[in-house]
Amino acid sequence: MGVTGSIAAYKAADLVSALVQRGAEVRVIMTKSAREMVGVATFRALSGHEVGTELFGNVEFDIAHVSMAQFAEAMVVAPATANVIGKMVAGIADDLLTTNLLAVECPVVVAPAMNKRMWANATVQANVATLKERGVIVVAPGEGFLACGEVGAGRLADKEALLAAIRFALRHGELAGRANPLAGKKVVITAGPTREHLDPVRFLSNPSSGAMGYELAMEAAARGAVVTLVHGPSELSAPACVEEVAVTTAAEMAEAVFAKVAEADVFIGAAAVADYSPAETQAEKAHKKNEPVEIALEPTVDIIAEVRRRRPGMIVVGFAAETQDVEFSARGKMARKGLDMIVANKVGGGEGFGPGQTTVTILVGRDRAMTVGPAYKDEVASAIIDAVEGLVAGRE
Repeated sequence: MGVTGSIAAYKAADLVSALVQRGAEVRVIMTKSAREMVGVATFRALSGHEVGTELFGNVEFDIAHVSMAQFAEAMVVAPATANVIGKMVAGIADDLLTTNLLAVECPVVVAPAMNKRMWANATVQANVATLKERGVIVVAPGEGFLACGEVGAGRLADKEALLAAIRFALRHGELAGRANPLAGKKVVITAGPTREHLDPVRFLSNPSSGAMGYELAMEAAARGAVVTLVHGPSELSAPACVEEVAVTTAAEMAEAVFAKVAEADVFIGAAAVADYSPAETQAEKAHKKNEPVEIALEPTVDIIAEVRRRRPGMIVVGFAAETQDVEFSARGKMARKGLDMIVANKVGGGEGFGPGQTTVTILVGRDRAMTVGPAYKDEVASAIIDAVEGLVAGRE
């Protein structure tokens, strides 16, 4: 973890703490400017290790300028100043951090944080584009109130976005060197719920968090796929390398999906799309009345079925969340919609939705079935993408 001289350096402490709590072994390198912002003792206490500050003489590393690089399975620079980004592009190694950045062979994550005009500067943007071309994972800064008193783009990305990028980097590094049938394939994935508004403040929806779709997006991207994630309202963060399309309603999700699958190789419909939408949406808040209210509903578009109709030769994967007769219902849905694969799971009574462990049955074709779980959703996503890779390989 490289910490540079941005005022956002204090936020890096929270990130180190979060990584350690999740079981990571973290070593921190601080530039001279970073040490003007946050004390070395803070990162020593949070990481449980001495902090790297100088090229030579570090008490934990015999040859500090290469040993940290050898240790790392992922290297993160957060916050990254315009100065350090420029040094990375030019190959300058004039301190411990930039020397290790030249020596690492693992995935690198860079999270810029700076004044909005510095971030918009043509040279900085060109340098960031160069890093991306070289395979560096860049987590773009967010917009908001900046330390300089201005408002705009430049603040360090939020912790969850950074953690998502780091998880992706670690997984990408873990998969490096293996054959990846999805490499270069265009994959469109849906995630999360949709919201069908009754009026400006009320809507019909469901408890989906979008976690499975996000995990699928990360896993497919880590295997080299070009991933587009079309998601409904969610508090989750997708890896920086995944194209995100945020929608709210089923109609918006359908429109976005149909545009993206036109040139895709694989579609995975993991979203919990509303089956019905109010026939009329009131422009103003409806006030409570002490009498029953009838609401007319109309069916929403069947996104997965329509994708199959539009792209008969594409690999299409569906999901079936059922409360009973899970596999039987899933096979019926698979046959009706002409799917190549379907993932079935039981929901209700605390099962299925949200974080934690889940159990799914993966059905491929008429006869193949595999149960996965109870397992966490990243493990389930890995098994699902394994099955998708099998379908892709079988087409080649």
